[in-house]
Amino acid sequence: MDGIASYFKFEERGTSFGTEVRAGVTTFMVMAYIIFLNPGILSAAGLDPVAGAAATALVAGIMTILMGVIANYPLALAAGLGINAVVAFTLVLGKGLTLPGAMGVIVLEGVVVTVLVLVGLREAIMNAVPLALKRAIGVGIGLFILFIGFVNGGAIISPQGGVPPVVPVFPTEPAQFVFWAGLFLTIALWVLKVRGALIISILVTTVLALVVGVAKIPSDFVITPGSNTFSTIGDFNLGNVFSQLGFLTALLTIFAIMLTDFFDTMGTVTGVAAEAGLAEKDGSVPGIGRVLLVDSVAAIAGGAAGISSNTTYIESAAGVAEGGRTGLTSVVTGLLFLAAIFLSPLAGIVPAQATAPALVLVGYLMFTLISDINVRDMEDGIPALLTMILMPLTYDITVGIGAGFISWVAIKVFKGKLGEIHLLMWVVALAFIVFFAKDWIASLL
Repeated sequence: MDGIASYFKFEERGTSFGTEVRAGVTTFMVMAYIIFLNPGILSAAGLDPVAGAAATALVAGIMTILMGVIANYPLALAAGLGINAVVAFTLVLGKGLTLPGAMGVIVLEGVVVTVLVLVGLREAIMNAVPLALKRAIGVGIGLFILFIGFVNGGAIISPQGGVPPVVPVFPTEPAQFVFWAGLFLTIALWVLKVRGALIISILVTTVLALVVGVAKIPSDFVITPGSNTFSTIGDFNLGNVFSQLGFLTALLTIFAIMLTDFFDTMGTVTGVAAEAGLAEKDGSVPGIGRVLLVDSVAAIAGGAAGISSNTTYIESAAGVAEGGRTGLTSVVTGLLFLAAIFLSPLAGIVPAQATAPALVLVGYLMFTLISDINVRDMEDGIPALLTMILMPLTYDITVGIGAGFISWVAIKVFKGKLGEIHLLMWVVALAFIVFFAKDWIASLL
């Protein structure tokens, strides 16, 4: 036990073995939905759901453990939401790639990001980002998490006709009552400073969901791996995107997905590290290079395993809120993902309505970073606002980051403060302009 405490720096970070284990379990419970949601999305492109679920859990488990052991941060990884939808609905159903060809695109963009990490460019860009934008990214992710919580809980829906885009719903269904009961319980436990508040609320809300029929206990808790369980592993094709789309369009497609992978992680790591108290005063994250390397390799691993890019998850903030401060939190989460290969029906008992309240609370905790942003200064305030608000409005972290970067550079130019703009900020702002214009550019090719 002393060796574990020493390796993960328990004393330095003010934590304990029990706290880290509890945090790891909390992170897993909040993230377990991806084991079923990822293959559910990719099945639209022809993925075998059973094999996809097994591979999703396998890669998430391995890469999360590596994050804990190598980087010593309480960050968990799994198949990234958003990119998997791009794979299924844009690359396969939209552009006509085969599913292995789409996974080849993920492998290629992962290789590019990994190279950028190895040459130090990804870390250099993170360090070049102004502190106000780093804080805004954390706040924006918090609002995004909070919004996801209300959506998953059924408290907010899209009305018929789409006007307004979302509306609140008065609870009339058992699932909605379960969410609200869980949210009140979560808030009560937190304000009363009950240890293990999030995991207690998830467990109690799950029991309530079972009682009222929102969740069900499956007849068979254990699945036995068969010959097709991991059939997606190695099922990727690097040449299909070029033969199907042509060289220039293929490069633009790979670039667009790479940019999403690149900056989603930057926002997540910055926000979660700040919430954990592990970031420096200037917003930088010590040892970020190791975090980014594992994350980049995870993108390659996800594509090579046929289940889309794996990336650092914003839900890691749930474990941080539960006290997780070291890589042991990630190791515990990763081990649970590996166990879920065999016990996936058990993980499926926890409904979205039970984890959604935890997401709402975590969103609030990350939102408190807004107190460190001088929003009265328009040079920081406007880019910060665009960063924060566009993430939940567009359901896309990258869109918020891109809008913040472009507006920050533009305002500095308007003010004649060219000397305050780091060269990399120019490069990134230009890259985001290309990102936003990618469909128009592709139409011209």
